[in-house]
Amino acid sequence: MAQPVINIDDAQSFPMVPDTGSDRFGAVIAPLSDALGLTRLGMTVIEVAPGKRAFPYHNHLGIDEAFVILSGTGTYRFGDRELPITAGDVCSAPRGGADVAHQIINSGDAPLRYLGISSRQDPDVVEYPDSGKYAAMAIWPGTSFFDAHLKVVGRKEDTLDYWDGEDT
Repeated sequence: MAQPVINIDDAQSFPMVPDTGSDRFGAVIAPLSDALGLTRLGMTVIEVAPGKRAFPYHNHLGIDEAFVILSGTGTYRFGDRELPITAGDVCSAPRGGADVAHQIINSGDAPLRYLGISSRQDPDVVEYPDSGKYAAMAIWPGTSFFDAHLKVVGRKEDTLDYWDGEDT
């Protein structure tokens, strides 16, 4: 049953790291939305170790995001800019193209902790400008990107023709 109040220090968390390990990516994330009974608002607490980032540089075509920096310092990569961030800062990441692609990097000496807030648009399409990938996903009836009902990660040049496999 959903709770009307959760202390972020008590939220259930799990590590977010590539299966192969990484010198670049790694975080501990604690999703809050489902525990709070929120169906159209996403909320997650993210803690990133020094020198790491939680997610690849990306932009959403379907959702808006905002990040509230709770502790630590870092760099907010937004479009073609890199901006210093510290506790108390709020970062916006509106839906759109590469000009609003974003990534939070812990460039400090201590853990960087922030609250990620987003609209919950399902399905969503995410682009990754650094690697030229995209992800199209329909999460429902799953609960997150990790257990999405349908998730395709690819590159535009590798997609099939609309009529591929059809009896034309």
